Amino acid sequence: MPSIAVKLYSVFFKFLLKHRLQNRIQTHVDESSNPYGVTTRPEESVSAANPSFTDGIATKDIHIDPSTALSVRIFLPESSLSPPEPKSKPGSSQQDESDSLNHRRNSYPNIGAPTNDSRRSSLEGSNLRSDNNVYRGYSPLPQNCRRLPIMLQFHGGGWVSGSNDSVANDIFCRRIAKLCDVIIVAVGYRLAPENKYPAAFEDGLKVLYWLAKQANLAECSKSMGSGALGVGAEFTKTQVQRHLVDAFGASMVEPWLAAHGDPSRCVLLGMSCGANIADYVARKAVKAGRLLDPVKVVAQVLMYPFFIGNVPTRSEINLANSYFYDKSMCLLAWKLFLPEEEFSLDHPAANPLVPDRGPPLKFMPPTLTVVAEHDWMRDRAIAYSEALRKVNVDAPVLEYKDAVHEFASLDMLLNTPQAQACAEDIAIWVKKYISLRGHEFSY
Repeated sequence: MPSIAVKLYSVFFKFLLKHRLQNRIQTHVDESSNPYGVTTRPEESVSAANPSFTDGIATKDIHIDPSTALSVRIFLPESSLSPPEPKSKPGSSQQDESDSLNHRRNSYPNIGAPTNDSRRSSLEGSNLRSDNNVYRGYSPLPQNCRRLPIMLQFHGGGWVSGSNDSVANDIFCRRIAKLCDVIIVAVGYRLAPENKYPAAFEDGLKVLYWLAKQANLAECSKSMGSGALGVGAEFTKTQVQRHLVDAFGASMVEPWLAAHGDPSRCVLLGMSCGANIADYVARKAVKAGRLLDPVKVVAQVLMYPFFIGNVPTRSEINLANSYFYDKSMCLLAWKLFLPEEEFSLDHPAANPLVPDRGPPLKFMPPTLTVVAEHDWMRDRAIAYSEALRKVNVDAPVLEYKDAVHEFASLDMLLNTPQAQACAEDIAIWVKKYISLRGHEFSY
C-alpha cells in the first residue's frame, strides 16, 4: 500500500483538483474570446529555461505557431557535444567518459565565450551568457558532433492543467534525457476548456511535422553552404545571404536540432492524458508514412494512459475511488475536454479499442505501457497492450506495485525509488530502438 504521506497528500490533492475542475465547469468559456489558447495555469510552478549545462542538460523554449500558444521546450544533453565514436566500446570506464568530456571541451573552446559579432547573434537567435558552461547554439562542425535521437514528450494534467515547463515536468524530462541520451522536445499543447478536442491532439501532430520541417530546412541550409559554419566561425556577406531566414530576418533553422538531432530515431512519450496524445500522433505518423521524411517514429511509451470506456473494466469498478485521480474527477476532466455534442466515453480519444479507430494495430510502432497497481485506468491500458501483442507488435507492460497514477511524474513522488526505477526501465527498453547499428544493448 502507498505510504501514509502519499495517502494524506492524495486527499489534499483531490480536494484542490475537484475544486478547480468544478470552477471551470461552472465558468462559461467563450472559445471565440481566446483563440490563442492557454498552455499553463497561474497556479502552476514553472521552471525557467536554462541554456547552461550546469546539470548536464541545457534547455530553451520556442514558440512554434504564431496563430496559437503552442510552444516546445528543448532539453539538450551535454553528451551531444562529444565526438561520435565509430564503434561501440563495451565496458567503457568513467575515465573514458572523463577523457571524452575533456576532448570536447578542447575541441570546442569557443562554446560559451563572449562574442561581439552581432550578425552571428541575430542569425542564430541563441541565449548569450558569459560563463563557460552555456551552449549558445552555434552548430559544431557536422563531422565532429553527435546526432542524438529525438523524443517528443507530452505532459499529463487531465487536459486542463500541467505544462511542459512546470518544475515537475522539467525534472522528469532532464532525468529521461540523461538516461536515454536523447534530445527531448516537450510539447506545450493547448489546454481545455479554452481549447477543446481536438486542439491538444492537433498540437501534438503539428510538432511532429515541425520536426520534419526543421530537418529539411537544416539539410537545405547545409547544401547552401551555411552548414559548413562551425563554432566561432564568421559569417561572410555571401553566407548571410544564403542563410535561411523568415520575413522578419530571424533564422528558420533551429540550431540545436540541426546540429545534434536525428529525426530518423524519433520516440513518443506521453504521461496520463499525454499518452492519449502520443498514441494519436503515432497513428497519424503511420498514416502519413513517407510524407514525414526524414522523421520516423520508431517507438512510443505510454505512461499510465488516460483511457476510459462506456463498459467499465474490473479496475474501473474496484479502484474508482483511487488515489490522486479518481474516476469521478476524471469524468469531469473529459467533460471539459470533449465538445458537448461529441461527449462519449467511447470517443476515439478516450477508448483505444473502439472499432474503426485506424490504422490497423499491426502497423503501430513498438509500444511500452507503464501502469500502476492502484490506478483505476490500468486495466484498459493493459488491454490495449494485449491487443497490440496479438498482432505481433512489441508491446510489453511494466506494472509497479504500490504505485498510483502519475507516480513517476507527480512533483511529490519524483524522488521515490519507484519513480527512479521507472525512468531507468524506460531507458533500457527505449535504447533497443534508438541505438545505432553496432551499438545495440543485449540483456
